[in-house]
Amino acid sequence: MTTLPAREPFWRTVRAFDPPRATGFERSRVRWEIWLVLAVTVGKSALYSVLSFIRTLQRSLQENQAISSQQTQLNPARDAEALWDALYQLLDIFFSLALVALVVYLLWEPGMNALRRIGLDFRRFGGDLGLGVALIAIIGIPGIALYVAGRLAGITVGVVASPLDAAWYTVPLLLLSAARAGLTEEVIFLGYLFDRLRRLGWGWWSIILATAALRGAYHAYQGVGSVVGNFAMGVVFGWCYRRWGRVMPLVIAHTLIDVFAFVGYPLVASLWPGIF
Repeated sequence: MTTLPAREPFWRTVRAFDPPRATGFERSRVRWEIWLVLAVTVGKSALYSVLSFIRTLQRSLQENQAISSQQTQLNPARDAEALWDALYQLLDIFFSLALVALVVYLLWEPGMNALRRIGLDFRRFGGDLGLGVALIAIIGIPGIALYVAGRLAGITVGVVASPLDAAWYTVPLLLLSAARAGLTEEVIFLGYLFDRLRRLGWGWWSIILATAALRGAYHAYQGVGSVVGNFAMGVVFGWCYRRWGRVMPLVIAHTLIDVFAFVGYPLVASLWPGIF
């Protein structure tokens, strides 16, 4: 009787899609496409974030105070009236997701489903969910510790979360904002940039470190602690994407981390206002 070999778990057998190298005119087109995508998505946000941190540092020096004395707000209100605020925020989420859809469209090729290629589908949702939850323990808990350490050391900006009782729509919009952040960052940093930089001949670790650095700059407005934490998160997420070949567990992990940050943070901040 022949014994069949045991089937390996999918995260040990799947790898990130390795596209063919671009040559000639195609290389130039890929470079221009990357710069244009960055200019309207995470690259633009990273530049504004770095400028915001420089302005915060300048203000701290002028006031002779630590960086931790400065504050930044997550998901600030767009209008004093509830109806208009909800409308503005919904439109902001919609147009952010439209940019994600544009990036997926650019990844689409004849005979090759882009969503399946980067692993943004529901074929293995149970496994993706389990991996995403496991990543929360690896990334989320140390991230909180790093934020607290940065606040105590005076190098991390105080993050002010939206009050949960501000309006009837607050929590649903915060959940949508968390999903928007997870999709925007993971699809662009991992699904898109890994593909395009690989086409230019970049090595895997060069891609992982470069996208992690961009992720850190993207969160620079929160201070040094957030830059370090998000760089580390980018390295871990980049390694996982290269290993698993699926962006879905990383989107799940990022979304759940932001749900805890957007919804759970105000509760924690009310208990320990001196730290959070």
